[in-house]
Amino acid sequence: MKQEEHKTIGTRKILNNKFYLYLTEFFSGMSVMAVELGASRLLAPYFSSSQIVWTIIIGTIMIAMALGNIYGGRSADKNPDPDRLYRRIILAAIWIALIPVLGKYIILGISAVMIFSVNSNFLIWAAFAACMIIFVFPLFLLGTVTPSLVKYAVSDLDDNGKTVGFLNASNTIGSIIGTFVPTFVTIPSVGVSITFYIFAGILLLIAIIYFCSKRERSIRAAVGVVILIAACLTSSTDSFAFWEDDLVYEGESIYNYLQVKEDDSAVYLSTNVLFGVQSVYVKDGGLTGMYYDYAMAAPLMAGVNEADGLDVLILGMGTGTFATQCDIYFDNLTMEGVEIDEDITDLAVEYFHLSEDIPVYTYDGRAYLNAVDQTYDVIMVDAYQDITIPFQMSTIEFFTLVKEHLNEGGVMVINMNMRGEEEGSINQYIADTVSAVFSEVYTVDCTGNTNRELFATDNEAVLDVFADNISLEDDADLAAMMENISENLAVYEAGDYCMTDDKAPVELLGMRVIDDLIADEVTYYKQVYAEGGISGLLEEFR
Repeated sequence: MKQEEHKTIGTRKILNNKFYLYLTEFFSGMSVMAVELGASRLLAPYFSSSQIVWTIIIGTIMIAMALGNIYGGRSADKNPDPDRLYRRIILAAIWIALIPVLGKYIILGISAVMIFSVNSNFLIWAAFAACMIIFVFPLFLLGTVTPSLVKYAVSDLDDNGKTVGFLNASNTIGSIIGTFVPTFVTIPSVGVSITFYIFAGILLLIAIIYFCSKRERSIRAAVGVVILIAACLTSSTDSFAFWEDDLVYEGESIYNYLQVKEDDSAVYLSTNVLFGVQSVYVKDGGLTGMYYDYAMAAPLMAGVNEADGLDVLILGMGTGTFATQCDIYFDNLTMEGVEIDEDITDLAVEYFHLSEDIPVYTYDGRAYLNAVDQTYDVIMVDAYQDITIPFQMSTIEFFTLVKEHLNEGGVMVINMNMRGEEEGSINQYIADTVSAVFSEVYTVDCTGNTNRELFATDNEAVLDVFADNISLEDDADLAAMMENISENLAVYEAGDYCMTDDKAPVELLGMRVIDDLIADEVTYYKQVYAEGGISGLLEEFR
């Protein structure tokens, strides 16, 4: 009976053509990588795109693929019917097509549950649970492709090595293309949702061709096509922040999720659905009430009101809030910015009124310093975002590079966006690392938020320069702001928590602070839940 089954399978024309089997393997590998990259973009607006989140994505996908390999091999040995494989491909395509429609709701549902059920490592557990629920099943199904195709493609032992080699090569080449196409083509041009739909459609097409070659109808394939079309029709209303009704702009770049909001007083940029504001433009031209106001102490520490002019470099330009504020309050600064995300620079011009006289270079901040010889009077480092802190811009080697690009008496200012008071916090690591490079280090906490500004220089008279320049300041609001900073500025007492290019655990350190922030925010609601359960929470939100 088994010999007859194998003979029947072998006579099917489409499977006798090994090119089609290689094509199936190729597009399967491509789809796996596309889903993996799509997963990072789907999770990033909620959990960041840190190395921690990437590790969780890669780990869960490898688990899914390994289990799929085991199941696929056993299934093919037990019942070597190709129909079963191509039905699994259809099911994987349907699941992938539904991810953009349902994924964000699942992520927020998991986050809500995790907030009330875990006391630490919230991001790890929530991201892991989201990956397991959303992505493991379709990738498990795609993991069955290779062992199943080996069963169908190997007809004798004389060329089985060659056949398996071609199958693996097809999968690898597909994976390579599936890595580059989403990153550089589909996600920047049409977004994450359409990317999922494209690869779901490819998988459906592979299966449909197979069943059509047999002149058989497939209800699963028809259902998959209907679901894919329905999902595509919903993409026009798709939003990561689906509860927001006042977004001026929402989109995705190669690096970030981007969200612009506007009210009567200001325009705001956020690169994360759940954490904070990255840039702001105040419509009346006054102080922002945020850390940018504190950072303007740096030009005064460098003697802006006594000098003919100062050169300022901003690493992590964003939409240019700091540059715009400095342009308003100081008339003798020559500024330039470095921003790795060109789409953010475009938003700066369109929504945030960044002056066209201020050049912005699309570059990594550290790479830019390595590429230029110019020196500056002020360098602002504003590249730290939630726990997505570029480690290469937080080490002794980086701050040494910054120092080499400062003029005599120059000042570096860093925005540290998460306070951490405990021993070995992310802020202590950064401040200790800076202190290993600069002789004078000062910090000040920003009122009303979690930001802390750090100022570093080798000028021992920096506080005197600061005081002298405050006294020369014409604008009353800015002068009052600077007096407040002067009164609260603290000399930093350095410790031994330094980071180097070899060792900079910024994600783990940042995650601790995020855990503390989340714990503080939900303490009240946890108490409500403990006393009244779900009904108590629902009553609280009415």
